[in-house]
Amino acid sequence: MKFITYTDGGSRGNPGPAATGTVIKNAQGETIAAFGRYIGHTTNNQAEYQALVAALEYATEHGATEVQCFLDSELIVKQMNREYRVKDVGLQVHYLKIYNMAGRIGRVTFTHVPREKNKEADAEVNKALDAHARNQ
Repeated sequence: MKFITYTDGGSRGNPGPAATGTVIKNAQGETIAAFGRYIGHTTNNQAEYQALVAALEYATEHGATEVQCFLDSELIVKQMNREYRVKDVGLQVHYLKIYNMAGRIGRVTFTHVPREKNKEADAEVNKALDAHARNQ
C-alpha cells in the first residue's frame, strides 16, 4: 500500500511554541488523514522532524509498504537522504527513529518541495498553534 505524505513543522519564536502538521494521501492523491499536534516549546527543526515521525507512524500503523514524503525543509530532506550529517544530538534521535521506521516500511523517499506546495501541512501546524494559544 502506498501513501504520499506532506509534513511541516513550525515554531513561533524559534525556539518557541511549536506544532507539527501532517497530511496523508493515498496513491490516487486523495487526502485520507490530516492532523496537527502542539508539541510544546522547541525549535523549527525539531518540529519538522517530529512531523515526519508522525507521518511515518501513521503509515506504519496503516500497513504502508511505500511512502513518498514531501517536506519544505531542505535541511531535513538532505539529512534523510544522507547528503548532510545530523550533527545536533536532539535531532539525531528523530533521524534514527525515522531511519528505522523507513526500513520496516520498505520503500520510503524524501523530497523537498517549495512552501507553496506544502500549504495543507502548514495549515495543520497553524491550526494546532492557534488552538493552543486560545486555550492558554
